[in-house]
Amino acid sequence: MKTQITRKSGFTLVEIMIVVAIIGLLAAIAIPNFVKARATAQKNACIANLKQIDGAVQQWALENKKQATDTYALTDTTLLAYLKGSVLPGGGTCPGGGSYSAG
Repeated sequence: MKTQITRKSGFTLVEIMIVVAIIGLLAAIAIPNFVKARATAQKNACIANLKQIDGAVQQWALENKKQATDTYALTDTTLLAYLKGSVLPGGGTCPGGGSYSAG
């Protein structure tokens, strides 16, 4: 009498190890790229904020007949009027760390 051996279907240890290795490889490639993209985005946000502040300072200086050597504070209410919403972009801090200062 022949007995029929039934085989349970499933994954072998080797197949699971290969899948885990592939996932690890993909993560090793993706994580550094994500970190680099995040740092680049923060740097670009800082640059955009600085351009906005510089434009406001230039417009303020032209309209108030100020010289390049004149001193000003970024918290000056007459200067803040030239910024959107009358506030410093990003609340006065750079997304990448640090703060903006006049001069």
